[in-house]
Amino acid sequence: MKKNVDYKNEALAALKGNWSSAVLAVLVFTIVDAIVIGPNLYSSLGLVNDPTNPFLTNHQNGFSALSFILEVLVLFPLTVGLYNAFKNLLVKGDDQLVKGIFGIGFGRYRRNVAASLLKYIFTFLWTLLLIVPGIIKLLSYSMTNYILEDEPTLSPNKAIDLSCEMMKGHKFDLFYLYLSFIGWAVLCLFTLGIGFLWLEPYVLTAQASFYQDVKGDYIARKTLAAAGAANAAAPAPVAEDTTEASAEVPAIKDVRTENPEDYMPR
Repeated sequence: MKKNVDYKNEALAALKGNWSSAVLAVLVFTIVDAIVIGPNLYSSLGLVNDPTNPFLTNHQNGFSALSFILEVLVLFPLTVGLYNAFKNLLVKGDDQLVKGIFGIGFGRYRRNVAASLLKYIFTFLWTLLLIVPGIIKLLSYSMTNYILEDEPTLSPNKAIDLSCEMMKGHKFDLFYLYLSFIGWAVLCLFTLGIGFLWLEPYVLTAQASFYQDVKGDYIARKTLAAAGAANAAAPAPVAEDTTEASAEVPAIKDVRTENPEDYMPR
């Protein structure tokens, strides 16, 4: 596996000359995100919260339900598109990021929604136990968005399983990669959040580089395991028949195995 600095350098190389399209893609996604979660945010701020008014309370609950439905139907597939758009920038040099977000996200719409919803449910259930198991599972499922695009024949559940397989032994590596961006995140806070429009493309492209590395490591591990299994299953070589040769060539005695008394005068 590579080091964090390698992922970051590959990300910066891919983003060089493409920062404007990268920032625009994140901006578009952020606007859609704000529109989708807007009603729920509006409600959570207490702007329509009045427990003494049944109408407003029902209105608030309706906002929350509508926000979640829109999140599942709109944001979930667009998130798949966002991740893979930056992966295509890294791997293929495709700078059509906004087009990629919507094209990939809605290209296999039902599959993307189903996989994202399963991830959400699984992570939520693990989080009910404790926060730490939820974070661990979130890291285990983190490659699912890429796998949905790279392995179009896999079912949503199989894509999640494959992500877990890929991330065995690498969950802390990804967590450590996220931690390495904390300094930049703190600086972005001083820009009233505007800096995140540049930080998020950096993180997404570095994460795409991490995925490429993890995928290569997984393929290498599977190949090695398959070769080992093939060698273990191979039949043992058949010993040649040396009977005739033994008859023609006199046997050479190994004096180390004979009794020394055989050579003493009797």
